[in-house]
Amino acid sequence: GVVGKVQKAAVSMAIKNQDLSGDPEAGSVEAKRFQNAAAADYGTARTAGYGSKVKGKPVTIPIDTDREFVEEIEAKDIKLLGVQGLLERRSANHQLRLRAELDTKFFAEMLAAGYAFVPDANASILDTIEAAILKVETTKNEYVDGVPRDMITVVCSPETYSEIRNNLDNTKNANVTTDMAEFDYFHGCKVFSEHHIPTGVKFFVAVDGSVAQPVLVRPYTAERIPLSEAMAVSMFFYYGTKAVTPDLIMYVATASGLTITAAAGSTSGNTKLTVLPATAGSGNAFVYKTGTSVAVPFVGEDLTAWTSWNGTADIAAATGNDVVVAIIDSATKKCIKAGKVKSIAHA
Repeated sequence: GVVGKVQKAAVSMAIKNQDLSGDPEAGSVEAKRFQNAAAADYGTARTAGYGSKVKGKPVTIPIDTDREFVEEIEAKDIKLLGVQGLLERRSANHQLRLRAELDTKFFAEMLAAGYAFVPDANASILDTIEAAILKVETTKNEYVDGVPRDMITVVCSPETYSEIRNNLDNTKNANVTTDMAEFDYFHGCKVFSEHHIPTGVKFFVAVDGSVAQPVLVRPYTAERIPLSEAMAVSMFFYYGTKAVTPDLIMYVATASGLTITAAAGSTSGNTKLTVLPATAGSGNAFVYKTGTSVAVPFVGEDLTAWTSWNGTADIAAATGNDVVVAIIDSATKKCIKAGKVKSIAHA
């Protein structure tokens, strides 16, 4: 019952890779991607004496996360509510927490393995979603030659889902009933609202099965704790999470990850910033932008026009102005992390 209810509620359960081989009890399972077939002239195989070999790329998913729920229930509480009542209450909560953990890990893997999509600065949310879908739909490589839209899923933060919904509600002749709690499809792609996606991510666009997450759940057990009147109710679960087709995962995310504090600088008109982490990392660099209103950039956004910064020098910025600091890849100038603070200039 626990597993069944989690599967109905968790978004990750609906879109994860189910085409796995191997025995989970052995500690890992495997997914495979097969290359597209390439046509040859008639008679090629007869002349060679053999056909083209099928090439597959194995992806091993280790079941390497071991977790448990173990709770104690005192006898007096059992007498007040009854064992069945307590089990139902704890079971319901454990289902929610199991769902939360699986979804959190699943979408963290999508963020780590996928590719950042940078929207047009003037594009509406509907145009941005469509552009990201089109990017995945037209993917071509040795394994993929375009993707049907009915295999693509969009997973939004609640804020983005609400923004899309409001736009649809106000769009003339939109094929969405405004009094419904959800809209299930957008331009042929499934759509979900999910509050367990990483902070800053507006939405993911991915092909179903892009991430595998095999899960082993042990049944609930109830047993007496020695030398007490308490009962222990426990559930143990084991899982692994890994991207199988990272090239078919796109996301739009506002950059985060930098904690910035401001103080008056050493000379008039300057602000001193303290940034954590204090170093940009190998192959990366700090840049900044200041003004009356500066938007935090998207992950992957080109910040070539921003000002280089060594991480310690005072910055010229009027009190109350926005200062946004970002870490970029030195080679591509694309944003990796960012943070924002209000300037405090030396008088």
